Amino acid sequence: MASKKYTLLSGLLLLLSSYLFAQDGNSSYDLRDSSLIPAKRIPQHNEFLNNAYPFPAKPRNELEVGIKGGLANVFGDVRDWLPTGGLGIHVRKAMGYAFSLRLEYDYLRAKGLNWQPSTTGYASNPSLAQYYNAAVRTPVFYNYRTTIQELSLQGLVNLNNIRFHKAKTSVAFHLFAGLGVATYSTSINALNAQGQPYDYQQIVNQFGGSGFVYKNRKAIKKALKDMMDGSYETIAQRDPSQPTIFGGTPLRPVVNFGAGMEIKINDKFNIALEDKVSIAKTDLLDGQEWQETGSPTVHALTRDFDSYNFLSIGLNYNIGRKAVQPLWWINPLDYAYSEINAPRHMKLPKPVLDDADGDGVTDQFDHEPNTPAGCPVDTHGVSRDTDGDGVPDCKDKELITPTQCQPVDADGVGKCPDPACCKDIKAMLDSGGIGGGVGGRGRCNIGDLPSITFKGRSVTPSKDAQALLSTVAEKMRNNPNCKVAVIGYGESSKSAQQLSWDRVNEVIKYLVEKEGISIDRFIFRYGQSGGEENTIDLKDGTGEEGPNTVPAPHPNLRKR
Repeated sequence: MASKKYTLLSGLLLLLSSYLFAQDGNSSYDLRDSSLIPAKRIPQHNEFLNNAYPFPAKPRNELEVGIKGGLANVFGDVRDWLPTGGLGIHVRKAMGYAFSLRLEYDYLRAKGLNWQPSTTGYASNPSLAQYYNAAVRTPVFYNYRTTIQELSLQGLVNLNNIRFHKAKTSVAFHLFAGLGVATYSTSINALNAQGQPYDYQQIVNQFGGSGFVYKNRKAIKKALKDMMDGSYETIAQRDPSQPTIFGGTPLRPVVNFGAGMEIKINDKFNIALEDKVSIAKTDLLDGQEWQETGSPTVHALTRDFDSYNFLSIGLNYNIGRKAVQPLWWINPLDYAYSEINAPRHMKLPKPVLDDADGDGVTDQFDHEPNTPAGCPVDTHGVSRDTDGDGVPDCKDKELITPTQCQPVDADGVGKCPDPACCKDIKAMLDSGGIGGGVGGRGRCNIGDLPSITFKGRSVTPSKDAQALLSTVAEKMRNNPNCKVAVIGYGESSKSAQQLSWDRVNEVIKYLVEKEGISIDRFIFRYGQSGGEENTIDLKDGTGEEGPNTVPAPHPNLRKR
């Protein structure tokens, strides 16, 4: 029978398993909510809110009330018990997140019927000895029915609400133990409907006579049930030394223990599955003080305390106003982990970041960890070099050196070439003289050229810019003696100089690769002053001198 009980328990667990772990319905609470804190803990709560005490006050939590029903049985001297029912109610209160107290009342009914006969052991039982004669070895089959009422106070320990890798739980497991008192009222079925003792000898004869064979358990029990009327008319043996209440009902202390689980439906309701074992300080729960063991001819009598078991399923409800859920449903680490992840209450210290060279950029972001004192730096901690001549501004005696005047000396001073006007005159003389026409440009009549505009920090010509460049290419093909100066602006920083270089380079590259213009017909100028940084100007450069390619001034800042 015991195996059937635990098989039923396993079946219930399997049936509910998909529901158990699919939901996660409980929620935490706001530790800053003063309405949840009992008056006696308000001082601690205020200290916590003011960051004067690290631990929050324990909130007021709801009370659980529950009702249960299930199977009850007695483990005693009558070995073969029959499954019978029981009911229970309880009130449970959490003392902390891991421990709670429960006051429980159970009303249980249990039955038993041995399928093996006794021939002498019942001689010490006055309730049976008055009807059966042990001296002539009259066979008796022990049986009983008892009603047990128990009131106990239990301590419960939660096993899984304190979780390190999940905020909430929908299934709570617990162990418990407690002390209490129980009353029992036991009777036996000793007489038939005519008031005569049962003739068990015919059962013995049917299944082997004096050579009784214990191989037909199921058939023997069926024969016994067919014979007996189930009246349980005889009061079972009682110990006169035991205290009684309610007109003679024995009262005994009990110790109980067990395990259970609760399955959360929502914040108010949960289903409970539990198994409880109670040990009573009496050997008469089943009406038989002496247990008879052995064969029909060899007997050994044993004496011990009886116990009973209650396997139950129940429904629990949480009650309370301005209170959180019972604490066994709440993970106390939930607040701590949430605060670490997204602080709302913690008082965080101001971070202190090292800056060894004192340039205002912390060491972890400083690309130049040993900047000389007093030198202004950019956002990466690198000394500013406005004109990009390789000499930092703090040492540069010529803060803005034109590109055409570079390279510079150790003080940042450059040597500029001859003025462009002289070169222009020479070019005009070489191309036909100053009197070559009204335009003063000899045989170059390319005229005005458009400017190319870039958006943001882009370096790629847009569709509109490519259309303009196509017109420039057409003019250059129609005027093969003309050169074009491609001029970019931006001298304020290394980044601006490099962006100017990238854009000039892309315009020349487009005209050479896409339009087929010889690179020798261009003059490459970047980082000039006096113009818009997002604009590239194209001008007649005939008669001027200048490179058609220039190395990138700051390759590490290139856009391509």
